[in-house]
Amino acid sequence: MRKRSGFLCVAVLLAGCRDMRVEANMAEAMNQLGVELTTIQQDYAILQQQVDSLGMVVARQDSLIRQLANLAGVAIPQR
Repeated sequence: MRKRSGFLCVAVLLAGCRDMRVEANMAEAMNQLGVELTTIQQDYAILQQQVDSLGMVVARQDSLIRQLANLAGVAIPQR
C-alpha cells in the first residue's frame, strides 16, 4: 500500500510540473499573439493612411483634368 501511495505522489508531482510547463508555453504563445496582433493593427493603420493619401492624389488629378477639359471646351461626362 505504501508503494502505491508513493507512486501516486510521484505521478501527481510529475503531472503538476507538466501543467506548469504547458501553462508557461500557453502564456508565451498568448504574448506572441498579442504582439503579432499589435503589429497587424499598425500595418493596417499604415495601409489605411496610404490609401487615404492616394485618394487625395486621385481627387487632385481629377480636378486638374476637369479644369483642363473646361478650358479646352471639352465636355466630360459626370460620374
